[in-house]
Amino acid sequence: MTDLTLLTIAEASTLIAEKKLSPVDLAEACIAKTEALDSTLLTYVTFTPEAALEAAKQAEAEIMAGNTRGPLHGIPVGLKDIYDTAGLRTTGHSRLMLDRVPTEDATTVTKLREGGAVFTGKLGTWEFAIGGPSFDLFHPPARNPWNTECQTGGSSSGSGAAIASGMVLGAMGSDTGGSIRGPAALCGIAGIKPTYGLLSRKGVLPLSQSLDHAGPMAWTSKDCALMMQVLAGHDPDDPASANVPIPDFSALMGKSLKGLRIGIVRHFYETDNVATDDVKAAIEASLVAFKELGCTVKDVTLAPLAEFAAVNTVIMSAEAYSIHEPYLTTTPELYGEICRDRIMLGALIRGSDYVNAQKRRRELSLDVAAAMADVDVLITAASPFPAQKIDAVPKWMMYDRPSITCPFNVTGLPAHAVCVGYNAGGMPLSIQIVGKPFQDATVLAVGDAYEVATAWRSRRPAIALDWQAKAVAA
Repeated sequence: MTDLTLLTIAEASTLIAEKKLSPVDLAEACIAKTEALDSTLLTYVTFTPEAALEAAKQAEAEIMAGNTRGPLHGIPVGLKDIYDTAGLRTTGHSRLMLDRVPTEDATTVTKLREGGAVFTGKLGTWEFAIGGPSFDLFHPPARNPWNTECQTGGSSSGSGAAIASGMVLGAMGSDTGGSIRGPAALCGIAGIKPTYGLLSRKGVLPLSQSLDHAGPMAWTSKDCALMMQVLAGHDPDDPASANVPIPDFSALMGKSLKGLRIGIVRHFYETDNVATDDVKAAIEASLVAFKELGCTVKDVTLAPLAEFAAVNTVIMSAEAYSIHEPYLTTTPELYGEICRDRIMLGALIRGSDYVNAQKRRRELSLDVAAAMADVDVLITAASPFPAQKIDAVPKWMMYDRPSITCPFNVTGLPAHAVCVGYNAGGMPLSIQIVGKPFQDATVLAVGDAYEVATAWRSRRPAIALDWQAKAVAA
């Protein structure tokens, strides 16, 4: 392969460990690609090529000396700009925090550093992980590499675009109602919202403490598993952190799926939030592939999607407003319009509404657990449609139609977005694979088996393939 930026984490890690690939060469390729493409894709809020090269040189020296730290050693990784980084600004993509420079790393950032990851900078997000795509912020929103007139999904927008285009091999996202899985779906990559509590949120700007999840995004499920291995672990500084044994997230990969029981939640995308015909067809084709892999498939009915969305919206709105009230009441002009208006809704939530939403959340979680008693995973759509034009996303998008991703924030279950094809216009289509609590390894293995059995991972956006010509021309 002549284009190092198109390597997966697994491929690059193997080559680095065998001393057939220089981390410096890999970092230089990703930096060159970013310099060629980011004026078009607008993925970075803060790009740090000098620091990345220094980290790559350090990684290379350590590896050549026989001190390999693991599969992320020397791998270029981007951070959504809500992850605190000591000495480097973390803005939440907002003028409110334009000059905020943390003194400590987020716990997950520390874990990535210890694993030898090479940070390339801070990637764009919807403002405070809720307001976007917005054009009235200090930096414009990221563009979709498959069609730059389209949005990336949110809120982990820069992460989705940077991975799909090959600017980085992996990135961190966050997910309160679908903010990892949405961009993963619309950008045609893999992204997992882990089981609630499995990854620390300490040092990650909060949106809704009882719904927020940190998680990795990458080109493949296997790459997500390699990142999870470094990221997962109990953190006493995160009150929601789960003190559970950490599995080998790659252990089930490569094993047969024969006998795996899949529950398909059709009503989420056939009646509750009606998907486009191409999404429905792609899901049906994916089920055929799973059957050929030896899985059994049965329909599973959950509560209507609108019930999950109502619970998610009330809890998120109330908690987000409680975080931002001091700033919204003193300096509202520092927010973009979409973020400000969406968060301000929380001022109208009554205490009784919030309490009742939390009660209903518990009931829904128990109902989903019962529905999953005789299946191993659930499958449903990750997005009911491919990416829309970036200037045609409604301000109240998340309230117009109930989100297909939010049920698994409400329940806290691991949910993984995997590409299952493309529409006639070449835009990615995606499913969610949902597992039982702390069975993230199973979810990732199912995604990996599907990716290996199909050809979708061999396809990249045109902009990601012809960047070297653009770089020479520049």
